[in-house]
Order: sequence, then structure tokens, then C-alpha cells
Amino acid sequence: MLAAMVCMLNQSRQHRRRRASNVDRRWESRGKNLLEDYFIPNSFYPVSKFLEGYRMQPHLFQKIMHDICNYDTYFIQKHDAVGVLGLIPEQKLTAALRMLACGASAEHVDEIARMGKYTILECLVRFCDAVEHLYTREYLHKPTPRDLQRLLQKGDAREYGNQKGQKSIILEAVASFDCWVWHAFFGVAGYQNDLNVLGQSPMVDEVLRGHSPQVTYQINNTVYSGVYYLADRIYPRWMTFVKTILNPQSEKERSFASFQEGYRKDVERCFGILKARWAIIRGFARMLDEEVMQSIMMTCIILHNMIVEDEYDYDAPEVFEPDPINTALTRIYERPMGPNELPLEPELLLLDGQFNNPMIDRYQEMQSSYVHERHQVDLIEHLWEMKGNHNG
Repeated sequence: MLAAMVCMLNQSRQHRRRRASNVDRRWESRGKNLLEDYFIPNSFYPVSKFLEGYRMQPHLFQKIMHDICNYDTYFIQKHDAVGVLGLIPEQKLTAALRMLACGASAEHVDEIARMGKYTILECLVRFCDAVEHLYTREYLHKPTPRDLQRLLQKGDAREYGNQKGQKSIILEAVASFDCWVWHAFFGVAGYQNDLNVLGQSPMVDEVLRGHSPQVTYQINNTVYSGVYYLADRIYPRWMTFVKTILNPQSEKERSFASFQEGYRKDVERCFGILKARWAIIRGFARMLDEEVMQSIMMTCIILHNMIVEDEYDYDAPEVFEPDPINTALTRIYERPMGPNELPLEPELLLLDGQFNNPMIDRYQEMQSSYVHERHQVDLIEHLWEMKGNHNG
């Protein structure tokens, strides 16, 4: 009788200590059902349903899963301490992608993947870390000469944007006509405006150090070097930016303002696609801390670029609008070249305790309001000659 009483007491204590998160979720059967739903030939759901839930084609998902499993063994199915097989990789990646794509909470994902809340959040953090380490260099790189040539041939590349959210964490990004994000700077918190963020942005540092994409071109019989970005009126009058005209008077100015503002909508369209594709940006990410939010944002941008690359047909012939720019004077190169035809190394700000004069010259040139205004006038004339004068 004493032994029976001790046994009943132990069972009572175990029953009281059992948590709701330790219920038997039967993840083995859910993993099997998930494979039958999406990941086997002649699966239950069509590819359109897969795109709706995962935001990408099945072959791209398989590539990402293969790379992540090789990078982090956490995502590989393993036996636990008692020899029971754990979650399959498809379940773990499904949990992370559903949180990113649908903005679902861990409780909602639990119903889909049969995983505990803390396991789901761990999958999300590890997934974002793996994507950043594996794909940042490839999918957030600077434009190569081939990329610059394609943007130049397009003739209407437009590339600057700055989006602010209600949580006062700002995302600065550079995007082009095909919604590819070339530059992203996220994580500036607090009461900031566009100018303060610009002062902290690594994009300005790249210009000063000579790391920015190098292009020379001629418009209105004037030769310019360096790329420029389309920006709104709040940005300073630097030669790096081309802004609209506040109160255009002539037909040329109205045509320029219309084209400039219309082209700048592309970066807003890119942000719209980004938020529509990854719903976690719109709401649920507010519950996470700043470091995790930054990792999530960069992961969403990298995945966005991967999807753009997968869906965009780069081999298809593109029909570009005629551009009267003197292509004989247009040159694209990755870094400044020296007299020996070798790339010049960037110079330091301080040399032997003294300031580096070339960097100071680049800084003064970048902030020259005269060059900014002259550049804008030449662009107005060039655009009118190319489009406005012919289209009325």
C-alpha cells in the first residue's frame, strides 16, 4: 500500500508539472503530411498554392534548404536523446517562412508545423542568420560592370529610397527598375530624419573612399563621373542626388519633374512588393528586439532579391529606348584605374598624421551645390531632347 501511495503521488506531481507546450504534437505525422502536401511529385497542392505560402518556386526553396542544412546542422533531422527522430528540414523552414511571409505568430505556426513556440522562434532566428551569412555577398553586392551596363542601356534607371516605420527604425535602400535592392541600411532607431540617417549611411562613406560604382557619361556636351541617385526634396543639394523641381515653370522643367517623380516611384513600388511579400515587416516584427528585427529585415531583402533573380529572364532580349548619350565617352569600371592600368587602392583619411587631401576634395566635390545645379540643368536639357521634345 505504501508503494502504491508513492506511485500515485509521483504521478500527481508529474501531472501538475506538465506544461501545455510539452503535449504530444505528433510531428512525425505532420511532417509526412507536409511532404505530401507540397514536396513530392504530384503533391496535393499545386505550385500556385506553394507560391502563396512560401513566396518562391519549389526549386528555389529546395536550393535554400540544401544550402542551409549544409551550413547549420540544426536544420537536419536527427535523433533525440531517447532515439526518437526529430523534425524534418521542411518543417523547420516552413515555420520560419510562414512567419516571414504571413506575419503569423508562433501559436499559429504551431498549428501548421506542429512545433513548440520556442522551437519556432529558434528556427526563425537561425534561418535568418544562415541566409545572411550564405547570401549577403551574392545578393547584396555592389553593381558589377555588367549590371551598370544593363542599367545604362535601360536609360531610365532610378535608384534612391528611404522608408520610415511607426517604430522609428528606418530602412534606407537603393533599388532599380527591376525591383532589385542594391543597398540596404537598417537599424537606425530613435528620433531620426532623412538627413541624420544620410550622415550615418555607409553609402556616403563608399563615395568618399572611392568604393562607389564608377561611371563616366556625357550629357548636354558635359562629361560627368560617378553615379547619381534620384531623391526627394528633403535631401541636400549634392552632386550625388538629383531632385525634382518644386515649382516647375517651363515645359522642360515640368517634363523633367514628371519623369523624375515617376521614376522615383519604382523604389516605392519595390518597398510595396517587399511588404506585400513578407508580411512580418508590417506588424509582427514590432514584438521583436532591434537586433532580431535587423536580421529579419536583411533576410527579407535577400530573399526578395533571390526571388527577383529567379523570376526575371535575364537572357531575354530587352528593347531599350533610344538614348542620345555619347556612348563613346561612356565608361564603366569597378574601381578607379591608375596609369599602369591597375586599380587604385583607396587612400586613408589620415596619412602620417595629416589629412588626406584627395578624400577632402571628393567630400567638397560631392557637396558642391554648383555642380548639383549644373548637373540638373544638363539633365533637363538632355531629357527634353530625348523624350519631352518628341512626346510633347
